Amino acid sequence: MARPEPRLTHVVTNQAPDRVDVNEFTTNAALLEGVARHDAAWAIDELTAVGALVGAAAFQHDAERANVREPVLRAFDRHGIRIDEVDYDESYHRIIGSAVVHGAHSAAWSAPRPGANVARAATFMLFAQVEPGHACPISMTHAVVPALRHQPDLAERWLPKVLSREYDGRLRPGKAGALFGMAMTEKQGGSDVRANTTVATPAGDAWHLTGHKWFCSAPMSDAFLVLARTDAGIGCFLVPRVLDDGTRNVFRIQRLKNKLGNRSNASSEVEFDGTVGFAVGEPGRGIRTIIEMVARTRLDCVLGTAAGMRQSVAEAAWHVRHRAAFGHTLIDQPLMRNVLADLAVESEAATALALRLARAHDDDATESEVAYRRLATAVAKYWICKRGPGHAYEALECLGGNGYTEDYPLARRYREQPVMAVWEGSGNVIALDILRVIAREPDAVAAVRDELTTAAPADRRLAQSLRSIDARLSQASAREPDEVTFDARRLAEDLAIALQAATLLAGAPDAVADAFCSSRLAPDRGALYGTLPSGVDVEAVLSRA
Repeated sequence: MARPEPRLTHVVTNQAPDRVDVNEFTTNAALLEGVARHDAAWAIDELTAVGALVGAAAFQHDAERANVREPVLRAFDRHGIRIDEVDYDESYHRIIGSAVVHGAHSAAWSAPRPGANVARAATFMLFAQVEPGHACPISMTHAVVPALRHQPDLAERWLPKVLSREYDGRLRPGKAGALFGMAMTEKQGGSDVRANTTVATPAGDAWHLTGHKWFCSAPMSDAFLVLARTDAGIGCFLVPRVLDDGTRNVFRIQRLKNKLGNRSNASSEVEFDGTVGFAVGEPGRGIRTIIEMVARTRLDCVLGTAAGMRQSVAEAAWHVRHRAAFGHTLIDQPLMRNVLADLAVESEAATALALRLARAHDDDATESEVAYRRLATAVAKYWICKRGPGHAYEALECLGGNGYTEDYPLARRYREQPVMAVWEGSGNVIALDILRVIAREPDAVAAVRDELTTAAPADRRLAQSLRSIDARLSQASAREPDEVTFDARRLAEDLAIALQAATLLAGAPDAVADAFCSSRLAPDRGALYGTLPSGVDVEAVLSRA
């Protein structure tokens, strides 16, 4: 009996090609336009180079590998000597080394000029879009500068290392560059750092710290800002990993956290036992000193979430333009067009407000801009970071079953986005901070209101939202404190959406601004993505995705 002719049983068709070797800057219209709008056009050439770097297949491969080959704790060397080191895969070192070379941590400080923080924000976002784990130490190193300036002798010694673009991941003396971390929270207190029990005692020109920290991210950083209790109150201290004589400071890494996401970045529990630290800022005013670092890292949480939203939109848009179902390419299906356009509008609004806030952090910021950022940063941190996980999920669903596998980056992104809402103050902490600013800083409220009032004539829906916000702000003083607090999240949400609308109306294409206002400011707005109302110029929105 003759054998049947062999047949191919596994011919692969209708699969999207890998999205690699794409310039992540020049293809991101919202980021490109925002950089130019906020006085950072001078950085476009450098950002174009970064966009090509992070979009390259090799960088994308390193991003995946750094999250699969996770950091490993080595508490002791083979001789039994305690070393408390964390080993990272070489892919992680390549990624963070590239971010340092391009100034994702330092560019805003090393060459201050109008738009410097915008250019640095865009650089940070491009790297964080593809590999977010390394962005933690990059962010903390950027944010430590204002705190260090409270202590001129330490600033003179450490700032040149912070601003350096040389990366060396080893713990050794004499390094040209340095990365910084931060350790505040403890088991018993969490966000309530006034409940901290770590104690600092004077020891000549230094202090000795004894206690524990429940979360300490990037423990291989070269130095940390740490809160500890003194006779004068809670102080802020700079704790180096390596002392001047080349010996290791006492920095006992108890274990690495087994986290939901952010897997390439080691987060740890640490113990101090006579650990050497150096006072930063006024005695007993440590929270006030470190809060400036927190303010900057909160902004980076907004930037990181916006970067993640861009990755989600870019991957989803790529897939639906290459995949067909039910006789049509997915992008030609009306429901899919609504979903993708809605995701794109959310991403553009997050990017626009993030860059607007970055510009308000430049050295030439007016008093009004400084006041604006004090309230608007907290508002954006609350809302944009909370929108991140749902946005990532909806984008993942655009890829169907493929999106749910670890072979595609959106599964990793879905696990990544929640950390931005938790870091540097989860929702209730941020909502209370917003109430505190509203109650104590009328100039900040006035600056935000001015922003909204200027934009309101351009859209009746924003004008109506502003009237509602004004009414609730005026009623707040007459209500019981518990009633005001109970409503804090809704007020934060309304302020955030209004600020995003104002920012889009001031500079985004009309189609994007209208799509946002008609869907987010409408009283009957949909709870999920894919509910843009009829009349929105979906084609114009999708052309930018």
